[in-house]
Amino acid sequence: MKLETRDWTDIEDALDARGHAVLHGVLTESQCDELAALYPLKTGYRSRVVMARHGFGRGEYKYFAYPLPPLLDRLRHALYPRLAPIANRWNRQLGIDTKYPDDLATFLQRCHQAGQRRPTPLILEYGEGDYNCLHQDLYGEHVFPLQVAILLSEPGRDFSGGEFVMTEVSGKSQRADVVPLRQGDAVVFTVNQRPTMGRRGFRKAAMRHGVSRIRSGRRHTVGLIFHDAR
Repeated sequence: MKLETRDWTDIEDALDARGHAVLHGVLTESQCDELAALYPLKTGYRSRVVMARHGFGRGEYKYFAYPLPPLLDRLRHALYPRLAPIANRWNRQLGIDTKYPDDLATFLQRCHQAGQRRPTPLILEYGEGDYNCLHQDLYGEHVFPLQVAILLSEPGRDFSGGEFVMTEVSGKSQRADVVPLRQGDAVVFTVNQRPTMGRRGFRKAAMRHGVSRIRSGRRHTVGLIFHDAR
């Protein structure tokens, strides 16, 4: 994991410029395989979602129950304090009064006091023909503006297709990015909106993310969302 050795200035610059940043090799191959092997288990989850039933795309995912798998719990708590200063600066630039605390435990306490008590970290499974529609992961009043997805499968070996996609709309400008990932890579990305510089100062850019259609094989991903759900 070794987050302290990352160049967080470069990560912050990428988030400011594009709304996403890749952290290579956050998990090892064996860690990825161990997490992917959790998917078929019946225990450890609070719910399962079949995406086609809700118009979300095709494929399915499961929300973990508390306590989270130890590796994901450690990673969630380690990433949050690195991202909170960026989230607070973005809010100041957008004129939003919300200030995020320095540690995840305090932020989750805020969520739970507002009735957002259900854990949001999840694991997703896609097969041939599956995809994830562009969306935003908003679960209540309290929203942390950054989240993380980690690819557990290896492109070209385990699956083909299935690229991580982000779109941005800011004023009359629209943009789409395909973010290349390898097994164990994490992408930090905008949940719903981020500041972009316009002619009159900062303005909100609306961000959405999704996954393109899987052409073959099977793709697993874990998502770390920092706010909990109602």
